[in-house]
Amino acid sequence: MTNQSRAGTTARNLVSLAEAASRFGVSTKTLRRRIADGTIHGYKVGRLVRVDLDELDQRLIVEMPTTR
Repeated sequence: MTNQSRAGTTARNLVSLAEAASRFGVSTKTLRRRIADGTIHGYKVGRLVRVDLDELDQRLIVEMPTTR
């Protein structure tokens, strides 16, 4: 079975909070705060919390405008 929901939506690239924090250079506590405030979604897999890397890429990476 794939990481695809039963409704037929797109597949998710779910990883642990530790792995996501390492890839994005933030702490696991920051990711937990973002889940709590609704910025990103957390997915419970058994007792573990996972996050979608694609969603993190869209919501955590913000382009800063230039002043030129």
